[in-house]
Amino acid sequence: MLTLFLRNYSNPPLRIVSAPSLVVVVSQDPYILRNHLGSLECRLCLTLHTNEGSYLAHTQGKKHQTNLARRAARDAKDTQLMIAPTQSAVQRKVFLKIGRPGYRVTKIRDNDTGKEGMMVQVHLPQIKPDVLPRRRFMSAWEQKREPPNKAYQYLIVAAEPYETIAFRIPAREIEDETDDAGYWNWSHWDPDTKQYSFQFMFRMTY
Repeated sequence: MLTLFLRNYSNPPLRIVSAPSLVVVVSQDPYILRNHLGSLECRLCLTLHTNEGSYLAHTQGKKHQTNLARRAARDAKDTQLMIAPTQSAVQRKVFLKIGRPGYRVTKIRDNDTGKEGMMVQVHLPQIKPDVLPRRRFMSAWEQKREPPNKAYQYLIVAAEPYETIAFRIPAREIEDETDDAGYWNWSHWDPDTKQYSFQFMFRMTY
């Protein structure tokens, strides 16, 4: 992959790559979007840029690289969930959908830090044996039900045989459960009451 700067030991330490090279790199970037005003948007970081050079400089920055690493880790986790055993080893389960589960969404706020978040409780009295509910966050460009809006992202909850449900929430960065402040982020499945509960906090912006 081409980078913004190339080191040249016989000349001055750094030089900017040529404009055609910038065009090649930008054209291959899946997160770039040119809006109706001609500006460039980074769909991963939700930032605006006036030209290709500004966008490419952004892709080398800490924020973009951190978001790339988090997206790669999330995609790897989702891929593991999607990989199915061979048909000869395990017969694929097919469930008849029985409608949407009951749920409750509560907005929460930490008075000490000012952080905001949500607590979600999903009631699954008819969930199938050996099935665990799952959740994930989806960007506005991943879903196909509504026109993409960069102001929102989607929280998806799935549990067979119920229909998958989705909540549209603000497109703010989510605190990671592995972060130091992750005690606010948790999930719990109660097999006795058949209730799936979880909580997440939005990361503070400065």
